[in-house]
Amino acid sequence: MSKPGFEQKLTDFKEYLKKMKSYEEAIGLLYWDMRTGAPKKGIATRSEVVGMLSGEYFALSVSEQMGEMLEYFKEPDTYAQLSRTDRTIVDECKKEYDRSKKIPQKLHQEYVVLTSQAESVWEEAKEASDYKMFQPYLEKIVATNLEFIKLWGYEGHKYNTLLDMYEPGMTVSKLDQVFGALREKVVPLLAAIQQSNHKPTTGFLQQTFEKEKQKQFSLFILKQMGYDFEAGRLDETVHPFATGLNPGDVRITTRYLLDDVNSALFGTIHEGGHALYEQNISPKLIGTPLCTGTSMGIHESQSRFWENMIGRSRPFWRRYFGDLQQNYPGQFASVSVEDYYRATNEVKPSLIRIEADELTYNLHIMVRYEIEKALFSESVSVADLPEVWNEKYKEYLGVVPNNDGEGVLQDVHWAGGSFGYFPSYALGNMYAAQIGRTLRKELPDFDQLIEEGKLLPIKDWLTDKIYQYGKELSPNEIILQVTGEELNPDYLVDYLTEKYSDIYKL
Repeated sequence: MSKPGFEQKLTDFKEYLKKMKSYEEAIGLLYWDMRTGAPKKGIATRSEVVGMLSGEYFALSVSEQMGEMLEYFKEPDTYAQLSRTDRTIVDECKKEYDRSKKIPQKLHQEYVVLTSQAESVWEEAKEASDYKMFQPYLEKIVATNLEFIKLWGYEGHKYNTLLDMYEPGMTVSKLDQVFGALREKVVPLLAAIQQSNHKPTTGFLQQTFEKEKQKQFSLFILKQMGYDFEAGRLDETVHPFATGLNPGDVRITTRYLLDDVNSALFGTIHEGGHALYEQNISPKLIGTPLCTGTSMGIHESQSRFWENMIGRSRPFWRRYFGDLQQNYPGQFASVSVEDYYRATNEVKPSLIRIEADELTYNLHIMVRYEIEKALFSESVSVADLPEVWNEKYKEYLGVVPNNDGEGVLQDVHWAGGSFGYFPSYALGNMYAAQIGRTLRKELPDFDQLIEEGKLLPIKDWLTDKIYQYGKELSPNEIILQVTGEELNPDYLVDYLTEKYSDIYKL
């Protein structure tokens, strides 16, 4: 039997959360606008607006009313009356409340304004390859994060607190172990590939490709994936990203390079993978903190799965290479589908993460992980980053950037304060390989479905197993429920070894 007033209090709590979600959606829309074409002269004022709205959201999240509601729902008798979903909502809100309550509202608002301005400055600095222009902003962002960590508290390594924000339960010791095991296998495989005499022919990729045609083909592939254009749109930006405002409005962006036919395409498929996740969350979670991906690692597993394990697969190109040829008349007339498949999977240590091949991509992430770890143990300074970055790239990939635009300034993440995010990409690759192994068992005609252009059954399987739950299940619960075991990097090693042994005839 419910406690007196329980139902009304639960209704009031959910209305309060919807109000918070409305602020969050408005802030998300302003961020999207700032990254997709807002006038430069308006950025400073727009950043202030974002800061003010974020301050209002923050105030709601740590208000006395929120504290009282959480205290009520956390009482054992009351908590027992909640559904599983509502318990998860209360737990999620309590975790955020406890974390946010330790941060002064003024400091939070100043930080939001700082990162909003920093993202705009980063764009200019990257274009000009001028690290000094961006450095003062990054120094303030890192210093503020160190201040946050001090207020939040930490166990073991300071960086653990930041990691937990993107991948709950992840720690430096776990990542050192997982990344160490992966690097141990990837580096010898890379060496064997570099010594192979059976390298793909890639000259036909060095052409000029009209931007409008690239956009046309990207839109076509998104439709094939099941991306709902009545619940989203594709725009252009400096650095591709996806923004899930709610399941009915999930926007993605891509970047078009005139001399690269694959950059925009795979960037679009990648962000499309994120978008499919957000578009297919259960309607019952709308307006709650659970209406988003469970972690960035699981989120990246979907973008990387669609981009690489489907988009860079042989069956995919057997189905869509003819469409590509029609889209670029005459440009691939003398190229075979097998040659194109092998070319799109060329392994070649490179400077740019988002254009890296599937194998060396993980090394790009390890570079960033090592740098972030060092930043927050305060063993390197922000001023040292260009030099440290270049040294790490030489050590891990054997290449050195010619300038900071293709080096330390290439990613937007640090401008937005997203420290602890980068490891999610490599974790996503591991999750994707593990999930993909189960998917192949349950959909034994997986390759045939792709070759016939029937991608919707795959999307439906992923919706049933992952997407619909949003944040209702933890990352560990998802991977256990889908695959029957916890995260295991061996599946990624097996997948990469099998794929590249075939391509390079090892």
